[in-house]
Amino acid sequence: MLNTVPAPSSTAFFGASSPDELLSTFGSPLYVYNEKVLRARCQEMRNLVKLDAFTVCHSTKANANPSLLHIIRDEGLMADAMSPGEVALLSRAGFSRKSIVYVCNNVAGDELAFAAKHASIVSVDSLDQLDLFGAVNPGSPVMVRVNPGIGAGHHKKVITAGKDTKFGVCPEYFDEMRAILKKHGLTLRGLNQHVGSLFMDATSYLEAAAWLLATAEPFSDLEIIDFGGGFGIPYRKSEGQPRLDLGDLGSRFTTLLQTWAEKTGYRGRFYIEPGRYTVAESGIVLGTVNAVKNNGPTRYVGTDIGFSVLARPMIYDAFHDAELYPHDDSERAIMPQTIAGNICESGDLLAKDRALPEAKRGDVIGILDSGAYGFSMSSNYTQRQRPAEVLVTKSGTPKLIRRRDTVEDLLAPYAL
Repeated sequence: MLNTVPAPSSTAFFGASSPDELLSTFGSPLYVYNEKVLRARCQEMRNLVKLDAFTVCHSTKANANPSLLHIIRDEGLMADAMSPGEVALLSRAGFSRKSIVYVCNNVAGDELAFAAKHASIVSVDSLDQLDLFGAVNPGSPVMVRVNPGIGAGHHKKVITAGKDTKFGVCPEYFDEMRAILKKHGLTLRGLNQHVGSLFMDATSYLEAAAWLLATAEPFSDLEIIDFGGGFGIPYRKSEGQPRLDLGDLGSRFTTLLQTWAEKTGYRGRFYIEPGRYTVAESGIVLGTVNAVKNNGPTRYVGTDIGFSVLARPMIYDAFHDAELYPHDDSERAIMPQTIAGNICESGDLLAKDRALPEAKRGDVIGILDSGAYGFSMSSNYTQRQRPAEVLVTKSGTPKLIRRRDTVEDLLAPYAL
């Protein structure tokens, strides 16, 4: 059966340019971000809870481009950093020390000393790291990550709480935690947790939030209670997947926090780390179809979007909607096709058996919802250059916000 190619759902995303024009100007593959979408998602998170004490921290590891960070800061968000490099990019984007929270995992003493100087608070997630932090920063305030025993997420590699993860201090070790705090004259200013990524139902998140509030009650000097994030987005839009119900979540979360603060007299701040939510839907990665072929019953569409460009499908079996932007007006049959990258690895598959118009060499492929953990997880594997990044501004015009790697960039670190 032949079908006329339907209008791709994201064409308005590209503003005044077409996908073809963007690739012709900036090269293929290419990350494209939309400023309007990014600002809208930041505003949704900022308005989630109706309390003045509520604060949203962007997870820099999700996307660290300074141009996007500047927009995120302009929308009133703070930021989480987990490396000196992220602090440098946040500083370039205009974040001050007081608007950076350092959330680290298994780092050296010199990094903990750096973090204490460049962030408003440092969170450590083990007794050993707490002891090391105290040794290099005696008398300092500190935040400790705790493990609520409740995990959430779409894949075991993104569940970050419970007994089968490496994160957080379990409650049975709190007496030892208090002893280490006293040993180094540290003041426990915050408790934080993170149950995992990509939850689409609020139940586990709110259960963990209630647990953290109960856990916080015996600690009198707290100024920050950080509930983490993991807010999911509908990656399967083509299948009609509903969005996370922020209205319901926000209402229940507001009631929970307000009731607890009134009961306990807490006057500190409540933080969340929405992770992918603010940036995922603001980004699409575009690439070019370079080859098509049939192997047995499978039709493969070979593109230049290898897992060095977008790693999530290979690492997590992550699902991303895909769109085809044909290079001509011919009618195309709708058929199941598997989209592959250009890396010589069997796992280099972006999407399996997707019903798309018949792809042909020269067409453009778009992999949607790639703004989070897309470019930030890209690499130079097989010595390919990482792609450029472009921002479609509010006016609809494209702006280069990171140039494509060059061969000289690849050669620069080496000494012969």
